[in-house]
Amino acid sequence: MNPKVDFYFNKAKKWQEAVNLLRTIALDCGLTEELKWGCPCYTLNGNNIVLIHDFKEYCAFLFFKGALLKDKETILIQQTENVQSSRQIRFTNALQIVEMKAILKAYILEAIEIEKAGLKVELKKTTEYAIPEEFQSKLDQIPDLKAAFEALTPGRQRGYLLYFSSAKQSKTREARVEKYIPQILSGKGLDD
Repeated sequence: MNPKVDFYFNKAKKWQEAVNLLRTIALDCGLTEELKWGCPCYTLNGNNIVLIHDFKEYCAFLFFKGALLKDKETILIQQTENVQSSRQIRFTNALQIVEMKAILKAYILEAIEIEKAGLKVELKKTTEYAIPEEFQSKLDQIPDLKAAFEALTPGRQRGYLLYFSSAKQSKTREARVEKYIPQILSGKGLDD
């Protein structure tokens, strides 16, 4: 157990019993406990395997390469359609975790083997994402914008494309594009 992570388990009022059970299971699998993104993260040789996080309605194990797990029990959840690699197993009470302890350990051990084998999730290429018409129009009109956008990392490009595309109305997409042109021109991502 890593004392730097203890605060997380002490603050998780609603989920305290559940997240402590998840912690024990992850540590029983021989993983190293670290604090990443404000959550307990369990690693193997510095590589992320599983993370514990809690929300209002549930707490969860998040498997970083969950898309590669066999999921024999069909319990893995893809949080949104845009999540490519990670998968969650969600819990709404501690009893579910107790009942699934052996299954959860098996999933973690499989995730460890995937990491040891060096397997990687094949991610969708940025070029496979649709470019909203409103953004494409600006890219065509402003060469500096096109150059700045192409100079961004693939992750930052995807962030913008997903954000612009998620608006239902053209007017909203247009407003989003306008708002972020200066940020793109300065080489920054959506959340920088």
